[in-house]
Amino acid sequence: MRTILWLAICCLAVTVGKAGDAAAQFAKAEDAIKYRQSVMSVVGTHFTRLGAMVRGEAPFAREAFEENAALVATLLKLPWEAFQVAGSDKGSSLQPEALSKKEDFLKLARANQDEVAKLLAAAKTGDLNAIRPAFGTAGASCKACHDSYRRK
Repeated sequence: MRTILWLAICCLAVTVGKAGDAAAQFAKAEDAIKYRQSVMSVVGTHFTRLGAMVRGEAPFAREAFEENAALVATLLKLPWEAFQVAGSDKGSSLQPEALSKKEDFLKLARANQDEVAKLLAAAKTGDLNAIRPAFGTAGASCKACHDSYRRK
């Protein structure tokens, strides 16, 4: 019985500690907004480069494509806690539901990361026939989050 109680206390302590991580990282909601907007701006830049190659608007360069896909995959590990800072929906395009429906929001974020990881795997093959559908699915996963949690 003591062991179960001790484990419950430890789990609670870890949960409370994790809940404070985002708040500890950002002194003000404005800091969280700037951080996530900066990350997403860079993500958008590199995803746009990928799209240009996929659509034939820019020459396909395997190494450049893979590097850009890797950057997007890495960057998408960064912003999610900054979306969970209280008050960070004020003065931004974030809908308040992203805070009140945190689990669903983070589920979409994880799905986006998973799809971009698949895009990176396809990029490593250098095969545009594998890359195109992976790019489309990754883009759709971005759109799913925007449609649900971004102000129009």
